[in-house]
Amino acid sequence: MKGTTVLAAAVMMVATASAWAQPETRVDVTQSAGQATATGTAKMTAKIVKIDAPTRTVSLKSGDGKVVDIVVGPEARNFEQLKVGDTVTIEYREALTMSLKKGSGPLAMNEREISDRAAPGAKPGGTVGREVTVTADVVAVNTSAKTVTLKGPKGRTVDLVVDDPERLKGIKKGDRVEAVYTEAIAVSVQPATGK
Repeated sequence: MKGTTVLAAAVMMVATASAWAQPETRVDVTQSAGQATATGTAKMTAKIVKIDAPTRTVSLKSGDGKVVDIVVGPEARNFEQLKVGDTVTIEYREALTMSLKKGSGPLAMNEREISDRAAPGAKPGGTVGREVTVTADVVAVNTSAKTVTLKGPKGRTVDLVVDDPERLKGIKKGDRVEAVYTEAIAVSVQPATGK
């Protein structure tokens, strides 16, 4: 299954990074039975020109002279290692996975946080994200458009694009399904080569 939501999220991540001077960007889409994953990566090199420790704000200057402020959240360890004048490579990674399978039970939506921090003593960085699991009813299946319309616990409907024809055959109006949406953004700071 590959939906426009999956691709849009990956492209949005790359667009955010494009505010910086010519970041190196890449978007990959992989598919397996009933699941699609889009991963976007943007990488750029910049120089730290200012650090506001109390607010954990770092001002980065790109090669074309643009200065961008980023707030480094408390989940990123080792903030104190950063110094004005350091040249760093910043990599933003965002992955979005959508899957769809038959489910049972009451209509529901559950969300859980995903996080991972850099080890003590390592360079600052970390991953944050969320996984949302929704049990919803199939209210329509459009085989020519390759879409399934789901109605969730709050009465909202959403159309999901299902490119796998075999997966689409297994879903019919009246089915109860479980959809899992996962997104994560990872930021890592590494010393740039040739300081």
